[in-house]
Amino acid sequence: MAPDRNRRRIPDATVSRLPVYLRILGEQHDLGVDSISSDRLAELGGVNAAKVRKDLSYLGSYGTRGVGYEVAYLIFQIQRELGLTHDWPVVIVGAGNLGQALSGYGGFGARGFPVAGLVDVDASKVGTLVGGVRVRSIDELPQIVQSKRVSIGIVATPTASAQDAADRLVAAGVTSILNFAPTVLSVPPSIEVRKVDLAVELQILSYHEQRRIAGGAATTAARPRAVSAS
Repeated sequence: MAPDRNRRRIPDATVSRLPVYLRILGEQHDLGVDSISSDRLAELGGVNAAKVRKDLSYLGSYGTRGVGYEVAYLIFQIQRELGLTHDWPVVIVGAGNLGQALSGYGGFGARGFPVAGLVDVDASKVGTLVGGVRVRSIDELPQIVQSKRVSIGIVATPTASAQDAADRLVAAGVTSILNFAPTVLSVPPSIEVRKVDLAVELQILSYHEQRRIAGGAATTAARPRAVSAS
C-alpha cells in the first residue's frame, strides 16, 4: 500500500499559520479572486513570501509561475490538511461568563466546530439555555462525549476548577483540550492541549506598545532643531 501523504509531519509553526492562510483565502474567494500570489498572501498574512511558499510546499502545492495559487483549490488543500472536511463537535466545561460567550459564538459552528454540549457543576445553571445550547450537569459529560462523538473539549472554568475539568474530559474520552484557564494542566502525553491566555497576549501587546512609544520618543529626540533665519 502506498504511504499516506497526509501522515507526514508538518512543523508546528507551519500548522499555526495554515488557519491564517485559510481565513485570508476565504475572504479573497468571497471577493471573487480566483488566484493569488505568494507575495500577496504574505502581505495579507503578515509574513514573508518565502515562508508562505515553504509552508504551502508541505501541502504539495507550489503554485504556477506568473499566476500564483488557485484560491479554491488551496482552500481545499488546507481544509483537508487541518481535518476540516467534516465537523468536529466540541463540549464546553464551565457555564460562567466565558463559557456562555463561547457557547453563544456562532463562529464555531460556521467553521466546523458545533457546540455539542455545555456542562457545569452549578445545579442552578443546569437546564438554562445558552446560545441555543441547554446547560447540563457535568456528570452527564461522558454521555455527551460518547453520544455526540466529541474529541475536543474546552475548559472555560475558574483556575481552581480547571484541572478537575481536564480530568473529567480525559476520563470521558476527549483527546484534545483547549484551555482558557490561566493555569498549566496535567494530562497524559497522548492528550493534546492548547492554551489561550488572554493576559499573556495583552502583555505581549503592551511590550510592542512600549517599543512603539519609545521609538517615537527617540525619533522626536533625534529630530534636528529648526534654525532661525533671523
